[in-house]
Amino acid sequence: MKLTLKIWRQKNANDKGRFVTYQVDDVSPDMSFLEMLDVLNESLIHKGEDPVAFDHDCREGICGMCSLYINGKPHGPEQTTTCQLHMRSFKDGDTIVIEPWRAKPFPVVKDLVVDRSAFDRIIQAGGYISVNTGSAQDANNIPIPKDKASEAFDAATCIGCGACVAACKNASAMLFVAAKVSHLALLPQGDPERAIRVSKMIAQMDAEGFGACTNTGACEAECPKGISVKNIARLNREYLRAKFIEEVDKPLEELAEEN
Repeated sequence: MKLTLKIWRQKNANDKGRFVTYQVDDVSPDMSFLEMLDVLNESLIHKGEDPVAFDHDCREGICGMCSLYINGKPHGPEQTTTCQLHMRSFKDGDTIVIEPWRAKPFPVVKDLVVDRSAFDRIIQAGGYISVNTGSAQDANNIPIPKDKASEAFDAATCIGCGACVAACKNASAMLFVAAKVSHLALLPQGDPERAIRVSKMIAQMDAEGFGACTNTGACEAECPKGISVKNIARLNREYLRAKFIEEVDKPLEELAEEN
């Protein structure tokens, strides 16, 4: 296959950036998308040019590092991660436009690499449990209804790639936060911090500059793990519950002053 690549090149967050066009020949349909970029970079290095910077790690669809906007879609034409996208999804002679995630909370580091540490700070704000679950066999002794366990497992498949943010016209991180809140809220081990967790994670999400959810469903449509927007509904319920608990726990003097 012979392909034309229009790739976003940007030296750093302060650089204006631009699209640069490259030609790649002899691309095998069995190559992964990242292997195709490896071939391009090898040729650029051979010419003494700066290779294209892009994020990757496991290349098995698990780590969520490979975040590319391909032909106007997060991760490309298939509902999978970029590393699991193969060149058979394209045709000989195609022009492929490759961009980084476009969101204010994800500033460009270089070329196609963005800084997604905003997600890390949201997790640090409340995505943890304090209960001592013991060893594996001890944790497995806690009875959990099958439907709750299945829902928690589905939410926990989120790999934090950021496709939901990239797909959303508002750059909302609600699906990401909802998945992280849900998989802990559904389990008894996550109950002690249940109220404070959702309050802190939502507050951190807002502080990072992510937009509001307007229920377009683009996040679920583009999520490579198929995380459902039902988790956003659960996040909203958890947040309302937390705010109600905060009001109930307020001292009478403080409530009197507010009224």
